[in-house]
Amino acid sequence: MSYEVTANRKRPSDFESLVGQEFVVTTLKNSLSQGRIAHAYLFAGPRGVGKTSAARILAKALNCEKGPTPNPCGICTQCKEIAQGSALDVIEIDGASNTSVNDVREIKDEVLFAPASGRYKVYIIDEVHMLSNSAFNALLKTIEEPPPYIVFIFATTEIHKVPPTIRSRCQQFNFRLIPVETILTKLQEAASDLRIQAEEAALLWIAKEATGSLRDAYTIFDQVISFAEGHLTLKKIQDKLGLTGFDRINTLVELLALGKGNEALQLFDQVMNTGVAVEQFVIELTDHYRSLLFLKLGIQKPSLLGYTADRFSPVALEALSVRQIEKALSLLLELYRNLRYSINGRFEVELVLSRLADLRNYLSREELMERILALRKELRYATGAGGGQKGIETGAAPGKSSMESGTAKGELQVEPAAPRGQGSIESGSGRGQKGIETGAAQKKPVNEPQAEGENGGASPPERLESAGAQKWQEGTEAKGSPEEIDIEEQESSEGQGEEAQTGGLQIGITKGRGKEELEPSLRQGIITSLKRKKLTLSSTLEKAEAWRWQGNVLIIVFRNKFSADLVQADLPLVTQKVREVVGREVEVVVRFESSRSDQEETAKNLSEEAVPGSALSEGRKEDRIEIARKVFRGEIIQ
Repeated sequence: MSYEVTANRKRPSDFESLVGQEFVVTTLKNSLSQGRIAHAYLFAGPRGVGKTSAARILAKALNCEKGPTPNPCGICTQCKEIAQGSALDVIEIDGASNTSVNDVREIKDEVLFAPASGRYKVYIIDEVHMLSNSAFNALLKTIEEPPPYIVFIFATTEIHKVPPTIRSRCQQFNFRLIPVETILTKLQEAASDLRIQAEEAALLWIAKEATGSLRDAYTIFDQVISFAEGHLTLKKIQDKLGLTGFDRINTLVELLALGKGNEALQLFDQVMNTGVAVEQFVIELTDHYRSLLFLKLGIQKPSLLGYTADRFSPVALEALSVRQIEKALSLLLELYRNLRYSINGRFEVELVLSRLADLRNYLSREELMERILALRKELRYATGAGGGQKGIETGAAPGKSSMESGTAKGELQVEPAAPRGQGSIESGSGRGQKGIETGAAQKKPVNEPQAEGENGGASPPERLESAGAQKWQEGTEAKGSPEEIDIEEQESSEGQGEEAQTGGLQIGITKGRGKEELEPSLRQGIITSLKRKKLTLSSTLEKAEAWRWQGNVLIIVFRNKFSADLVQADLPLVTQKVREVVGREVEVVVRFESSRSDQEETAKNLSEEAVPGSALSEGRKEDRIEIARKVFRGEIIQ
């Protein structure tokens, strides 16, 4: 017996064996059962999904000796002749080779004759969209009013090319692509019939490559079993057909996700040396990133992925976000389009692989806008809530002198604690290290008694007559300020650090309220390590008021509630970086502490709101009216 390809050997012979087209099968069977037989049918759909097979089964059902019946017997003379293609009353015409109007005229002449032995004379015209416009026009009248024994069955893969005048005269059935699971089942049956051992992964690859066409799946199956030698594996398919292979693509994508562009390019060179075409490599790489995108979106269906979900690299899935995978797919699709016009396709692929290696740093427009809005909100909140104090803590306001300890002569210059917004005190040797800040300390009159127990019971501090203090007093008197400011010892301030000592000034580990401060170098190391991964987080940590040690716990203090909440959200990452820099297991706590000046300001505002008719409120009202008059350059009308 001569060899018969699997597609012909496994061609459906009845409606029950026509898989993947349940709607078409149900409708045709019900029509035959009820005797509602149309004079023209139009079967449309992709290639290899059963259009021609359905037309032959319908012809059998119409001319079967037990018919018309939805279940042709398959053993009568008419059924056998139709299956063999030798029936006189079933005429199959290739529309691609019989396109002229003369061919249609022959059909018009033939329909006048009754069927020779069957009940109906059936014309099956395949690829009907290839007919010319004149041929379609010649068919119109015949299709609209044919003899009662004539049935036309048209099949096409491009329904949009069939004129509407033809479509309106036919019952139209749209055939669908066959699911991968169904194709896989049919392939397993075919392998079992041939007594071939086949891996499920190999058959799944064939089913996926068929893209919904069962005939294509059978064709690929016939090709691969020729070299399978009785045992079909995915490895054999990849080696014999010149494919990159899932494992190598998986390794390549993992290297790209980790930013190892050098190793990825070397692996690509090895793949090219095996004889894989550039286009085939791009197709497989694109398909792999598509599967990663499905996995990130929670889709784990093997028929969509082509493989089971556990075979994909968890490293690549963890390293890449959905937006980054979408960007990779965009680059690869553009690469495939550019290969046609490139001087060397390999150069194009290497360029894209280099870009994919840096993909983990990619931010989409939406993510970039989110970060910009978060930074803007943070800055706006800090400016509004802090009253501009944060920008003044590290230096004096314009027109006011800042204080530095350690002059060229080795003498100490100390300025008194300025009110909020006037300046700060810095102690250091000019190396950029922040020393002692007392900008948040409150003004106290000269004769104001000191609270009991303050400064640890020490006597009131002496007034320093240094050159820096005299200069500050002169500047204050020049502005006409009547207040006198006392300089208190640094120990009584709000945990801002130890007082700088005169004579051989050294700044070591600063302390606040008995707690050691984290060294500035370690603090900067933590912030720097976070900059590349979390820019917003690192910039927020730079605004921390203090980094205090309390045993094995590092307390990060903020004066801004928003900043404290922002760092608290990423506390595990901050803890990890602190442990890496410090070199030991520690715990990190984020704390929000409002300054005493902010509390007094809030209490003052509440007291003013409680007495709206006070003289202070009236004075402010007059000030606002005067400002409005100056701005608008008008006159006040009482």
